[in-house]
Amino acid sequence: MAPYVFRIRILWITVLTLFIPVVSTKYRKPNIVFLLTDDQDVKLGGQTPMTKTKNLVGDKGIIFENMYVSAPLCCPSRSSILTGKYVHSNGAVNNSLTGNCSSPYWQRTQEVKAFPTYLKGQGYSTFFAGKYLNQYGTPMAGGVQHVPPGWDWWIGLVGNSKYYNYHLSVNGTLEVHKDDPKTDYLTDVINRRATSFLSLQNSDSAPFFMMLSTPACHGPFTPAPKYQNNFPNKTAPRDGSYNKHGHDKHWLIQQAITPLPNDTVKSEDQVFRNRWRTLLSVDDMMENIVNILQTKNLLENTYIVFSSDNGFHLGQFSMPSDKRQLYEFDVRVPLMIRGPNVTAGRVVKEQVMNIDLAPTFLEMAGLPSTPGQMDGLSLAPFFSSASNQTWGRSTILVEHQGEYHENTPGCPQFRRQNMANCNNHCVCEDSWNNTYSCVIKRESAVSPSQPGRRVKYCLFKDNQNFQEMYNLDMDPYEFKNLAVTLPEDKKKVYLNLIEHMEMCSGESCHV
Repeated sequence: MAPYVFRIRILWITVLTLFIPVVSTKYRKPNIVFLLTDDQDVKLGGQTPMTKTKNLVGDKGIIFENMYVSAPLCCPSRSSILTGKYVHSNGAVNNSLTGNCSSPYWQRTQEVKAFPTYLKGQGYSTFFAGKYLNQYGTPMAGGVQHVPPGWDWWIGLVGNSKYYNYHLSVNGTLEVHKDDPKTDYLTDVINRRATSFLSLQNSDSAPFFMMLSTPACHGPFTPAPKYQNNFPNKTAPRDGSYNKHGHDKHWLIQQAITPLPNDTVKSEDQVFRNRWRTLLSVDDMMENIVNILQTKNLLENTYIVFSSDNGFHLGQFSMPSDKRQLYEFDVRVPLMIRGPNVTAGRVVKEQVMNIDLAPTFLEMAGLPSTPGQMDGLSLAPFFSSASNQTWGRSTILVEHQGEYHENTPGCPQFRRQNMANCNNHCVCEDSWNNTYSCVIKRESAVSPSQPGRRVKYCLFKDNQNFQEMYNLDMDPYEFKNLAVTLPEDKKKVYLNLIEHMEMCSGESCHV
């Protein structure tokens, strides 16, 4: 080889060596952090105590005002988040194994196509810590040995939300935790494990996806010791539908006691305070994550997404405390997103859903298109204020399949009545026929200056085929059931829409 040719090749290799790091840094795929809370509402001020999260994520990015869940129950909603599919598509209808909550069948048919598996295909390092699905880790769900596909680092809570005295699966190995606040408070454990993972990341490592799934603010509503005395005078909000009897509503709401008994009011206020207190530890975690990303010069190339799996109520329509109803307090949750190319300081009023999170993560990761089996849409069109893209649907679906027990302890009058979640006054929050589907639709605009109203229409699968309809713009507390006086021909339009949405899949859900 001629010397000058050799010198040219050495020079070319040197130039490439210097150039490659610049290119990989400049065009490196973004990291993604997803922080998910449990049972955090928006209607009762559930976001209020999380001032750090609001400042660090909401104010630095987008707040989605109308974020809905596919079901007002943990496992169905979380299954929708993982799969990007409505409940009728992913099959996880309630929190039980027989309802496909982390069942072997669900693992074989749905989990294998959950969003983490696609992230791995895009070259992501993946980390999970916290609550997964309510039946995860139980013997019939594969035990702690089962690590869902797509996760490189796995720290999964066995069973439902707890703060102390729980078991974790750490990459398939059992880890037992007791009740020492310094070592076992679960939100803090998640925070420490996240810190350890982030300490290994830098601008030259593979892009990462980190999901932190906290127990807060789910029962048993146990705050960290340092926050157990915060908000001493706060009470559950008394506005809206609080302590008001629900008229023209389905029978489960009608059986509530109005006014609320004194002991129920006292219990609700204590629950409210403790729910807020548990969220302060989540707020600390968000601050810690952002600070680490900032210190490691990773923040500007990281999307941060904050949301919850369902809402909650405390005394609304005189129902004591739960989350299984069709009303806004149970089906609307927080959603904030910040990150690369996200225009800061914006509020989006368009209806979005938890089924949209998986497609959004995959577009963030560079997947060319949303997998065809997913029912959701990527939220990326909302990221830029200059975007001219139109949103791909006007209708969303909320589904719930009532859970029940043959007998209700302490309530002999409900023997074989198939009720559930009954309090000491035998006011029950769920039943076999608390099974419903709701469409929430933005109707066509009347004129350019007069947008169409947002309407919620619900059909119960009970002996009455009971129906409820609300104008969410004019009646945000859902007092007036418009279905009572709606003409039959107009009812049929909504019932046909519900029937379509209950059977939709993929693009057919985008109506």
